[in-house]
Amino acid sequence: MDSLARPFASIMALVNFLLDVRGLSVELATATGRVRPVDEACFRVGAGEAVGLVGESGSGKTMLGLGLVGLVPPGARRGGEAWLAGRDGAPPVNLVAEGERGLEAIRGREIGMVFQEPMTALNPVMRVGAQVREALCIHEPGLGAAELGRRTLAALERAAVSDPPARERQYPHELSGGLRQRAMIAMALAAGPRLLVADEPTTALDVTVQKQILELLGRLRQESHLALLFISHDLPVVTQLAEQLLVMYAGRIVEQGPAREVLERPAHPYTAALLEAVPRKGATPAVLAGNVPRLDALPPGCAFAPRCRYRRPECSLARPEPRRVGPEHYARCILVP
Repeated sequence: MDSLARPFASIMALVNFLLDVRGLSVELATATGRVRPVDEACFRVGAGEAVGLVGESGSGKTMLGLGLVGLVPPGARRGGEAWLAGRDGAPPVNLVAEGERGLEAIRGREIGMVFQEPMTALNPVMRVGAQVREALCIHEPGLGAAELGRRTLAALERAAVSDPPARERQYPHELSGGLRQRAMIAMALAAGPRLLVADEPTTALDVTVQKQILELLGRLRQESHLALLFISHDLPVVTQLAEQLLVMYAGRIVEQGPAREVLERPAHPYTAALLEAVPRKGATPAVLAGNVPRLDALPPGCAFAPRCRYRRPECSLARPEPRRVGPEHYARCILVP
């Protein structure tokens, strides 16, 4: 466990947490050896809290979300700990130590997933209603046909799907992009999970529909005290929902803290560069030169150093450990005093 995990672990008994992630890693086998798209991630999500996870494509955001619930490629290894608080006083469960059968009971019932592209995540040969009912049948096998039908329509209505009786009979290709995303949200929440992992849920949607999806997620959080891990490369979108912010680069969380504090006082040069690249009226956004390095060719020391305008010789000597910026604000950078 790294130095960021220790302060979190020491206060877990004192706070109301839903998810406590301590040194989560995901290793994949490649032709050049094993790589870590997720490397010792440490963070926590409180009950009903929204946490944003941001970074460029290739930073490891999606793999972190999938790694939490064991949806990793064949041959992948997960390490560390990811403690999910028990329901109704039950003891917490370490998601990393759970076998496939245990994870199947957790997926959908405790943690819902909204995937990046609903057209590929939804089954094209199953009607929308059947896909929502499938989640209910898995976790509540005793429900009768009438109750299943009622709960299916309720889930679609809750996700703001227009005309649920008609939509449940349609196939995914008959729905617009916004309706497909709403159907995916209905599936994810049908069994009543306490945490929703939403992976780029507004990608490829126009601005109006994007705003509607964000408003829907915000309303669902309020109504159900639903916790949210919102994954996106789009900082302005994330900040509309998130109370806490995680910034990821080359598999590692390089900065984390209260969203407003991180945005107003970024401590890592990568976070600052992402903010400078956000388009603003009357200003030309800065361009962050270079790309996220390949995981099998990471530079020595700080992975961001080759792209950093504040780079020093010592940046290449060792990977920086998290340093405290504020009470709940950390950054992996030697520039932090």
